[in-house]
Amino acid sequence: MVSTDGLMPITRAFLSSYYDKYQFPPLSDDVSRLSDQIRAMSADLLHDSPATEGEILLVQEADRQPPHKIDENMWRNREQIEEIIYLLEVSHRSIVLHQQSTLEDTELPSVLGPLEGKFKSTLKTLEYFQAKNSEHVFNTVMTYMPQDFRGTLIRQQRERSEKNKQAEIDALINSGGSIRDRYALLWKQQMERRRQLAQLGSATGVYKTLVKYLVGVPQVLLDFVRQINDDEGPMEEQRQRYGPPLYSLTRLVLTIRLFLSLFWGRLEASKLQKRQISILEEAVDVYNSEFERYVKFIGEVFANSPFFISAEDAGALEARTTDDLKEISVPAGQTYEVSLTVDSINSYIAWDFSLVQGKMNLDIGFSVECTDPSGKKTLILPYRRYESDQGNFCTCVSGNYKLIWDNSYSTFFRKVLRYKVDCIPPVADPLPVLVPVPVPAVDQ
Repeated sequence: MVSTDGLMPITRAFLSSYYDKYQFPPLSDDVSRLSDQIRAMSADLLHDSPATEGEILLVQEADRQPPHKIDENMWRNREQIEEIIYLLEVSHRSIVLHQQSTLEDTELPSVLGPLEGKFKSTLKTLEYFQAKNSEHVFNTVMTYMPQDFRGTLIRQQRERSEKNKQAEIDALINSGGSIRDRYALLWKQQMERRRQLAQLGSATGVYKTLVKYLVGVPQVLLDFVRQINDDEGPMEEQRQRYGPPLYSLTRLVLTIRLFLSLFWGRLEASKLQKRQISILEEAVDVYNSEFERYVKFIGEVFANSPFFISAEDAGALEARTTDDLKEISVPAGQTYEVSLTVDSINSYIAWDFSLVQGKMNLDIGFSVECTDPSGKKTLILPYRRYESDQGNFCTCVSGNYKLIWDNSYSTFFRKVLRYKVDCIPPVADPLPVLVPVPVPAVDQ
């Protein structure tokens, strides 16, 4: 059982005092200037040639206020970067670009190639940040979990869930889904991760079958994972402090994508002027340098934030007590058995045991066997001697599972065994939806 000694309630006021030490240096004034200039360049293109239905939606998106969420803006930036890379790839440039007849046309490919490379570099930085941050959050939460089979099962549940999510993405791509479709689904999956984190805190949803096994988890941790993403919860302080510069960067990358999209659609009628090329190049340089600076900064804030306190710093990592363990004496020359009836396949049999150390109380034999409904016996875990052990396995058949502690080899000494054994029913994920998902509305 993990002690809550040293853990502090995570409040906005507490985070505010912490964030005072992490002041983000303001963005360059060039960010807003270039956003306005490129938006004006887009307006000029639309003045000469009215927008199509698809372009109208893109104009509306570029002019809309960015969402009031840091992680949603991260996904929004990542989506726009991929859309821009798509537009800049040689295979997707307008065929008119290859019919070069003027100096401007001739110079254009030499300009677009480096821009593509810069966006690809920033995309890698963002992907690494998101993956590292997600893993860091999960591992930190798991630090506070009892270090027995419960933590293992939660990790296994997460692995299954992530595999299902990747299968959804793969199916969408294989069915011809667009970049926009893919990122709508990625954001939907991010919201599912949030819900699962909250479910872990309240032991509901996919974690409902684990509710009675979460005894011993610090209540302050359960409260944290349940409330951290509330609209007025602790993360709101982070949004207030660090959201505005990110929102400005979201606006800039949207205007860059809008201009490139409109330009490709009008390339036969319009020529990209040297002044426009200069502004575009400057905007790309400013966006990529400022965005990478922001990601580096916010990554450091996340890694050191007090809601990511290590168990050692919080004084919460102590030797596990045995309040939830049973204690039995196994006489010399005898065995002790626990039988579990399993009705559903894909259930988990889990155990955790140790010996009360004393004179000659060194080890004990342990094995697991199964008898199926037809009476056939199968050895699941071969006999071996242990001082202590914890483990689990997923059942392949229904039947009677017997866990056996064997002290028959001892002639004189009994063994005092402390143990915990559970049969946990299957934890089922919702069936994946393998169809394109519409872009979710801003919910904050």
